[in-house]
Amino acid sequence: MYNFEFKQPKTISDAVNALESDDAQALGGGQTLIPTMKQRLASPSTLVSLTAISEMKGICKNDDGSISIGGGTTHADVACHSDIFFGLKTLAENIGDAAVRNRGTIGGSLANNDPAACYPAAALSVGATIVTNSREISADDFFQGMFDTALEEGEIIVSVKFPVPSSSSYQKFVQPASRFAMVGVFLSNFGNETRVAVTGASEGGVFRWCEAEAALNEDFSDGSIKDLSIDHKDMINDIHASKEYRAHLVKVMTKRAVANAS
Repeated sequence: MYNFEFKQPKTISDAVNALESDDAQALGGGQTLIPTMKQRLASPSTLVSLTAISEMKGICKNDDGSISIGGGTTHADVACHSDIFFGLKTLAENIGDAAVRNRGTIGGSLANNDPAACYPAAALSVGATIVTNSREISADDFFQGMFDTALEEGEIIVSVKFPVPSSSSYQKFVQPASRFAMVGVFLSNFGNETRVAVTGASEGGVFRWCEAEAALNEDFSDGSIKDLSIDHKDMINDIHASKEYRAHLVKVMTKRAVANAS
C-alpha cells in the first residue's frame, strides 16, 4: 500500500465537500477499492470513508409499501432484516463470505457496478430508485455498462428505494473461488408485470432479458421460456465459462427463478 490521506466525515454534506478535493474517492466497505489499490489499479490521494455517516445506514418501510435501504447498510444487515422481501434477502445472504457481508455495503456495490455483482440485478429487476445527495435515478437509467453508472464526480448513493414485488427469486450460479455470480438472475413478479435482470453474463454488465419478460407476462411458468434462447455474442468469455455456456446458464437460472418464485 502507498501513503494517502484518510477522511471520515460524519455527515453527507461533509462527505460531499471532502470529495471535491483533487483525486479524492469515496470509500464504502472497501471490499473492491482496497484490493484494487493494493494492486495499484487505482491510486487516489484521498479516501473519504462513508462508514461513520449514520444517516446513510438502516432499513425502513415507506408509506407506499416500498423499502428504503441506506447506502451504507451492509449486506449482513440486509440479510437479517425482517422487512426485506424474499429475493433480496436470499441475494444478500449469499454474497461472498461472512467477512465480506459484514463490511461490504449496498451503496458501494451499486456505485462500483461490477459486471458480476449481485445487487445491480436486484435493483434493475424491481425497478429500484437510487437516491443520491443531489437527485433520484431510476435503475433503468443508472447502469450504463461495465463498471459504469450515471453517478457524477463526487456524487454519493445515500439510499436505494425498492418497490416490493408480490413474488421474487434470485438464482446464482456461483464462481466457487470469488462467490461472484458466473450468472445470476433476479426475477420480480408484480402481478401484472414480470421483470428479469441478469448479472455476471454480459460484457455490457447487468441487463434485462426482455424476451423472457414478455413470455412470462403472457404465462408465468417456466414452460413459457422453454423455446427462448439468448444471443451469446455479447456474453463474457473467460477461464470460468465460455460465451455459449453463459448464455445457456441465463436460461437455466431464469427457469429456476420462475419455479422458485412460483
